[in-house]
Amino acid sequence: MKTHPAAHEPGHSSAPLTGFSQCHLGILSQLQAFEELPALQAAAAQAQTIATHTLALFHDAVYEHHADEERELFPAVLRSARRGEEADFAEAMVRRLTAEHRHIEALWKKLEPAVKAVAKARPVELDLGAVEELVRNYAAHARFEEEHFLPLAETVLRRNGNHMEALGLSLHLRHTPQPIGHI
Repeated sequence: MKTHPAAHEPGHSSAPLTGFSQCHLGILSQLQAFEELPALQAAAAQAQTIATHTLALFHDAVYEHHADEERELFPAVLRSARRGEEADFAEAMVRRLTAEHRHIEALWKKLEPAVKAVAKARPVELDLGAVEELVRNYAAHARFEEEHFLPLAETVLRRNGNHMEALGLSLHLRHTPQPIGHI
């Protein structure tokens, strides 16, 4: 292999070549970061999708679910509970569950602006601690309701079949679109 004659001349510096080498290192480093771009794009798209679905979840499901419970289920159970200990127990649970609804909704209201920003692919710092608190609170709320309140509601409303049917009808009517027009 022939070498360039200037490479062996005395006083010749390799500084210009070192610059080319360093440039290659910088280019390769950036290209390695570039290789991660598709995965990061997928993660960003997934974050947008989750944020969008979470916004819809709260607006279309969580608030509606809380309203159904507070306007239909809780009053039905309180009306049908036997006076005394059962009614007192039901009332205490309804107060607790309603307070939990407001707490969960307040936690969501604090997170909602950041979640909207994520849904629109805007840079924002989402508070992981606040997200975990909301999820933890909702999980505890749902667990308490499933383990304690819904079994009581089943007992109370099943005593009289009409009470359970009335609740079902009331919920159905609440979610049926109202006709527009005059009779």
